[in-house]
Amino acid sequence: MTPKRKKRLYIILALVFGAGIAVGLTMYALSQNINLFYSTSQVANGEVPIGTRIRVGGMVVKGSVKRSKDSLQVNFDLTDYGKPITVSYTGILPDLFREEQGIIAQGKMDDQGIFQADEVLAKHDENYMPPEIAESMKKKAESK
Repeated sequence: MTPKRKKRLYIILALVFGAGIAVGLTMYALSQNINLFYSTSQVANGEVPIGTRIRVGGMVVKGSVKRSKDSLQVNFDLTDYGKPITVSYTGILPDLFREEQGIIAQGKMDDQGIFQADEVLAKHDENYMPPEIAESMKKKAESK
């Protein structure tokens, strides 16, 4: 192999190796930002990984909202008309948050089976329901 060809081969190998590292680092960064959606029944059945950031959607159970008097801590139950789960959130809830309202909460499950939400999203009008919640509730209705 001539020195010129050897030099070209090293350049090509370096480019392929560099591109492989760039793709690998990009895939790793993207895998850290994935938020998977689960229904409340799936969460209640233990189908979600503990400590992994996920999204949970459902309807706020009537009479379940409990606010702390000395902090912004709020606990409420969430259901897809199957099994309910308890959600704990510290912060200011959206203006549209209320009982019997469809919401999506983002956060992590803790060891006690309580969903620790760090973000709560409420629907924006009476006709809208997040697609994930609508699909989950439709499956529940069909199975009855």
